[in-house]
Amino acid sequence: MRWQALFAKLPFPTTDDDPWSILRALDLFLETIEDNSTSLIERGIDIEGPVYIEKGVIIERGATIIGPAYIGSKATIRQGAYIRGGAYIGSGAIVGHATEVKHAVFLPNSHAPHFNYVGDSVLGQDVNLGAGVKISNFKNDGKEIVIGDKATGMRKIGAFIGDGTKIGCNAVTAPGTIIGKNCLIYPLVFLRGIIPADSIIKLRQEIEIVAKQ
Repeated sequence: MRWQALFAKLPFPTTDDDPWSILRALDLFLETIEDNSTSLIERGIDIEGPVYIEKGVIIERGATIIGPAYIGSKATIRQGAYIRGGAYIGSGAIVGHATEVKHAVFLPNSHAPHFNYVGDSVLGQDVNLGAGVKISNFKNDGKEIVIGDKATGMRKIGAFIGDGTKIGCNAVTAPGTIIGKNCLIYPLVFLRGIIPADSIIKLRQEIEIVAKQ
């Protein structure tokens, strides 16, 4: 699956057909940003390193941002959010309470609003992560991540989640997962591999209710 099929538009150029090349392009883009966060530091927001903040951004007290980072217009960084390792947070995006973002791209209006981990990943436009969704980015054995049959040359890759996809509460994605556009993922699913666009991934449990003796 070409990354062009996942995302309508990226904020910085990449010519490689592999979606993990977006993370390398992110690093190059962040090398060009200017820091304009001084006023927020003076107000008591915990910011280190170069951080560029567009107009209309809401950053609540108790959030931590360790640059380099770019935060687009009308994005919201809520109390307890932790952003590090290089991040692009697009316009209207939400990094929520107790959510950690590490080396990731949030395209416009993508939301990780409650207790999420997003590492070495790209969230497409209008993606929503339910409460407790975790995007795993590192294999237990520490080996290189292979996507499909292709070696990536990288040991840390999370997920590439296409525009419009919604993931239910407490789902987990394995390192190197690719999810197409407009998918619906049920809560509690453990997801890996390459998921076609417009898929519904279901998890059905058998629940037995027994009367107390």
